[in-house]
Amino acid sequence: MMHKRLVRVGTRGSALALKQTEWVIRSLREVHPEVNFEIKKIKTLGDSILDVALAKIGDKGIFTKEIEKALLGEEIDLAVHSMKDLPTILPPGLVIGAVTVRHFPGDVLISADGSRLDELPRGARIGSSSLRRRAQLLAYRPDLQMTTVRGNLQTRLKKLEEGQFDATILAWVGLHRLGMTDVIAQRIPFTVCLPAVGQGALAVEIRSDDTEMADLVRKIDHRESRSAVTAERTLMHCLEGGCQVPIGAVARLWGGTLILEAMVGTLDGRRLVRTMDSSPIDQPEQLGIRVADKLLKLGAADILAEVRERAELDG
Repeated sequence: MMHKRLVRVGTRGSALALKQTEWVIRSLREVHPEVNFEIKKIKTLGDSILDVALAKIGDKGIFTKEIEKALLGEEIDLAVHSMKDLPTILPPGLVIGAVTVRHFPGDVLISADGSRLDELPRGARIGSSSLRRRAQLLAYRPDLQMTTVRGNLQTRLKKLEEGQFDATILAWVGLHRLGMTDVIAQRIPFTVCLPAVGQGALAVEIRSDDTEMADLVRKIDHRESRSAVTAERTLMHCLEGGCQVPIGAVARLWGGTLILEAMVGTLDGRRLVRTMDSSPIDQPEQLGIRVADKLLKLGAADILAEVRERAELDG
């Protein structure tokens, strides 16, 4: 009797990371019923340090580095990441084998009493450690009080319940994957808050010389999602952004055209530059470079220098 090929899949151990990985494995099983999959949970730096804001840790690979090390060491055959956690430059020897079909990439508001963003009382406390969300929300409503919060989704909801803040902002996709969309008070419009680069998509990372895994994951690679994410990641790379820089971006397809909208803002939301451009679907890198260049000309270079200088002083 022939044994099925066993593929070891590396992931973080959080409830959301496991749901995402199970979803990828189900998608792979549909096209490869002859393969067995085994999940290997790997603890990352970001999972170990929960009492420090991401911006202060300042490491772009805090949710991926240990998993990538296991992949390079052949302890696992492929890795599943939230695309927004994956640095724009991968370690030598690794590539993105597949970008899964992207779900709605935007952010949502969860409030203690079900209030929408415009209905929150003056001076309402918002729990979020994201500099991107902070900059855009303060630009929209300067009266809001931003409170740093870390931890998984359940931890944040518990803190909200306990009254540590009045509302929190999370990615819609995480709540959707965990079957918890009923707690959402409002989807925040892109006109108010652009999402994180890559938000809503998953990356399946493989070794660049592993042709067997490349063939295995190719069938779940979604061309339109890969193109949109590539435009956003190129923009991020041009601006040299990471966790510690408030950059928001979303690329969407309109007919056969790819439209990229992006912003850079100061932490207090007082200065915010925003622009957009479009290109054919097969030119995402050129689009990312063009939009980054436009932002820099609008003043993003000064904003980014100021944010980095402040981060160094705080660090």
